[in-house]
Amino acid sequence: MAELTYRDAVARAIAQEMTRDENVVFLGEDVAKAGGVFKATVGLLDKFGPKRVIDTPISEQAILGAAMGAAMTGLRPIAEIMFADFIAVCYDYIANEFPKTRYMTNGQVGCPLVVRCGGGGGSRFGAQHSQCIENWVMQFPGLKVVSPSSPIDVIGLLAAAVRDDDPVMFLEHKSLYATKGEVPDGEILDRLGTAKILRAGSDATILALGMMVPRSVAAAERLQAEYGVNVEVVDVRSLVPLDTQCILGSVAKTGRLFTVEENPRVLGWGAEVVSIVADEAFYDLDGPPIRITTPNIPLPAADQLEDMAIPSVDRIVATIRKSLAA
Repeated sequence: MAELTYRDAVARAIAQEMTRDENVVFLGEDVAKAGGVFKATVGLLDKFGPKRVIDTPISEQAILGAAMGAAMTGLRPIAEIMFADFIAVCYDYIANEFPKTRYMTNGQVGCPLVVRCGGGGGSRFGAQHSQCIENWVMQFPGLKVVSPSSPIDVIGLLAAAVRDDDPVMFLEHKSLYATKGEVPDGEILDRLGTAKILRAGSDATILALGMMVPRSVAAAERLQAEYGVNVEVVDVRSLVPLDTQCILGSVAKTGRLFTVEENPRVLGWGAEVVSIVADEAFYDLDGPPIRITTPNIPLPAADQLEDMAIPSVDRIVATIRKSLAA
């Protein structure tokens, strides 16, 4: 058992899959010699060489176009888009090409690739470099979407994504790269489409993703210690496919639902989850589902303004306490 940072877990996951399968290749801007702008891919060039770890031009369309061609002809590429926000530059591949290829060829041509990118706020990078993009990408049938919150989940879920026969968006959170967690030795393989209950509870359910997961756990601990409120925290992990069995089971147990989302409020992933709960577990609810979100604004670069916009432990605690007391 070793303690790894989230960023080191990324490199370990890629190395695990490249060692296991010679058809796995890795490409992106500054991913080879520089080891990635967030230093999440250090050492991969030395281990696997320039034919499998490839520095590309500064062109998101070129990166994903090359990845798609490689996937269609027998390789399993991992493509990095440096900042998640830059997905907008190559959106056609993600919206129209990757998720539809297998369907439109009647299964004759697959597109087994992974697009990794670092998103989210907390690093003061401003409105064009701090966005969480789950709501941008989860709407396309045929595209899978995952977002790990811990080093062990980075490895297990990335391994599952690489081995999957469909395209997967793998959304890492920039502000989690320095966080640490225990990771066992040997191969790690998780399963897409599975949520994880991180803290059992009986009074309310929190659903969270990415950086909002550790904040939700901290909020749940405060609610227990200061107010005697026992909150269950579920790390959603996978938005597509979504673990509705885990989510609905938790809501049935606690009777109250809170989603904690870093996305802007309009069309955030929590809106879809709340819709599912309303359809399938309405009579299990003891009160209305509550979404705790970032406002529908461009994310500020100023530290105090960014901190006010993104859900904090204090805001999570205050919102849940007020709602349960009503």
